Amino acid sequence: MVNLIANCCNTEEIDNQKSTIAIMILAAGASTRMGTPKQLLLYQGRSFLQSITEMAIASVCQPVVVVLGANAEQIQPQIKQLPVKVVNNLDWAWGMSTSIKSGIELLNNLPEKIEAVVITLCDQPFVSHQIINQLVDAYYSTKKPIIACEYAGTLGVPALFSQIFFSELAALKETSGAKRVINNNLNEVFSMPFSQGDIDIDTPKDYEQLLLITKAASGGQ
Repeated sequence: MVNLIANCCNTEEIDNQKSTIAIMILAAGASTRMGTPKQLLLYQGRSFLQSITEMAIASVCQPVVVVLGANAEQIQPQIKQLPVKVVNNLDWAWGMSTSIKSGIELLNNLPEKIEAVVITLCDQPFVSHQIINQLVDAYYSTKKPIIACEYAGTLGVPALFSQIFFSELAALKETSGAKRVINNNLNEVFSMPFSQGDIDIDTPKDYEQLLLITKAASGGQ
């Protein structure tokens, strides 16, 4: 079941020059291995969710869709003031597939035609608006219907999917994610190197290491 809990806060009309490529941020998980909602963990002065949402807004993609689920009431205020569409996936406990389905259902019901969608997670801290824009650029230049990031010997998200794959994305089951659609259609995929895509934050140790890396990169500040 999908419950639209917020549409947007800034009601300015979308610039006609903006792309019809949407971006979907998956942030519905319960963070069981972390022990606390990782969407709210601070990174460079912002929560993970606020950071990736602002990156998405800064990209060429419109609209920005955020899929929440576990702890939605606690998490949603992080992006309350941002111009995004927020969907509450009430079936989040059944796996990531339900969040993707929730986001696709919203996109399919928008008045504007959505040509493609970039799917990303809230716990990949090195995703930037430049990476997102590169996926879109590759989509237009290669004419491939799937553009996937390549890291650690695999293909995964962030990844862009043409509208022709929306039904397949919506039909995913339980814990299956967008990677399943990538692997099922390898002949339709263009891969884009993103070595830092392998870094995601699932455990307290992961988070501690991220903070150490960040501190070292800033000269120990």
